[in-house]
Amino acid sequence: MVQYLECGKVANTHGIRGALLVNSWCDSPDILTRIKTLYLKKNGDFSPLKVESAVIYKRMLLIFFEGITSLDLALPLKGQVLYAKREDIPLSEGDHFIADLIGLSVIDIDTKRVYGTLKDVLYGGASDLYVVRMPDKREVLIPAVDEFVIKIDLLSGIYIKPIEGMFD
Repeated sequence: MVQYLECGKVANTHGIRGALLVNSWCDSPDILTRIKTLYLKKNGDFSPLKVESAVIYKRMLLIFFEGITSLDLALPLKGQVLYAKREDIPLSEGDHFIADLIGLSVIDIDTKRVYGTLKDVLYGGASDLYVVRMPDKREVLIPAVDEFVIKIDLLSGIYIKPIEGMFD
């Protein structure tokens, strides 16, 4: 399992004092307001950025980092992906990090047929959507709801109960 997880992306600067607007990739942007250190990835290494303050602002986060005190210092961060340590992001019982799900086999709970592997998770309106890559390279979307996703086992796969036509 990876130690650092993608948690957001710097969308823009805000003002002249070095503030950054960040799109949160967490279930709720509130999660990032409680993390004290975020990280940038450079050449495979993770550099810490100490958070001075973080508040929700227009469905985004407004973050001030220690040492980034001007627009000139903030501009190079625009477009950068931010990471958090796995242990700094709380998980509720039964929840999983997307990074841990990608690459898992998608398996029929009843027949044990392997349909493919989880390629991505898209954020839909009512629920997330699992993007399943089939052996023939097609991609199928499955709503990530209890009706279809029966069990997730990080060692063996994602067990589903498909409906007729789901994989046609």
